[in-house]
Amino acid sequence: MLLAAFKRIMSMSDFQTSWIQVAFYGSYFCLAIPASLFISRYSYKSGILLGLGMFICGGLLFYPASLSMQYGFFLLALFTLAGGLAILETTANPYILELGPKESATRRLNLAQSFNPIGSIMGIVIGKVFILSNLSTTGANERSAMSTEELAQLQSQELNAVMNPYVGLAIFMVLLWLVIYWVKMPKVIQSPEHKNKGEAVKRLIRCKPYVRGIVAQFFYVGAQIGIWSFTIRYVMQELGLNESEASNYYLASLILFMLSRFINTLLMKFIQPRILLSFYALLAILAMLCTIFVGGSFGVYALIFVSGCMSLMYPTIFSLSIEKVRDDTKIASSGLVMAIIGGAIITPVQGLVSDATQSIQLAFFVPLFCFVVIFLFGLLNAKWADL
Repeated sequence: MLLAAFKRIMSMSDFQTSWIQVAFYGSYFCLAIPASLFISRYSYKSGILLGLGMFICGGLLFYPASLSMQYGFFLLALFTLAGGLAILETTANPYILELGPKESATRRLNLAQSFNPIGSIMGIVIGKVFILSNLSTTGANERSAMSTEELAQLQSQELNAVMNPYVGLAIFMVLLWLVIYWVKMPKVIQSPEHKNKGEAVKRLIRCKPYVRGIVAQFFYVGAQIGIWSFTIRYVMQELGLNESEASNYYLASLILFMLSRFINTLLMKFIQPRILLSFYALLAILAMLCTIFVGGSFGVYALIFVSGCMSLMYPTIFSLSIEKVRDDTKIASSGLVMAIIGGAIITPVQGLVSDATQSIQLAFFVPLFCFVVIFLFGLLNAKWADL
């Protein structure tokens, strides 16, 4: 959503707008380990409160960013906001895994993550109503012909539209912070192994399923963010729509993503998660080929279908990677959260391919490769099951 908005407002290239994802997911990489150390010393609840607090600060920073009208200031606000999310991710995932029996850990994490897309869908609706619908249809050529004062006035109006939802969300999160502060949460007893982080890292490096899980998670997040970052661009090109109209297809992707998570959580009662992971990765590869080579309405629908395939990947890779390292859960979780930097690295690569080839279709070869890696992870993981 922000990529499409800034591409319009500041007449940026696909590579330039992809720096939004670099700031956002780069923050995950930088703050995952500090978050792990923090919750190891204090508690999961403290980690949640810290993450929410940092998210609030990031949202509020959008106000001075809109006044400065500097792209870099918006990136700083996003980095801060995403830092809060990184702390929440590092805290919540291992907490969920440790709150119940090991046998149902993957299903439990998938169920918990099934509610994430609800927030994403609400975000898209809010962004469509309050951001994209308030963007001027003036193109890059027309903007370049404007006087400095006219362009600054237009951009100021559009950047205010970007700022308002984030500041409003930050204010709402203050109320949520207060609620969590006063609510009692179940406590998890720490094992002695958590005390020596150096030994924990050595054990994790020797654990092949975990290391390969980090690689798979890196490519999965890169694929997901790359696909969602350029869905609106692809739909606009293939169907001749504007940003606001094309965002309806992005919204459809997220709805399918959400519904598929609930469905796959149920399927995991009957089918091994690693088998489902490989199956959906293969379907995603086939759908990507349709997006690249067929295009048009069919290509758009294939791109939406990929979101359904991706729905179980993040929590399933996370759980399968961590199931052998339960004594080092917190530090292992931080490594998997750091792998989210794939979104900050692979998305710009996709933007560069798009700019270099002048073809958004060819840029989807990048997530196609990512799904091949995930498919191999699913197949190889079956060999690790009894190790």
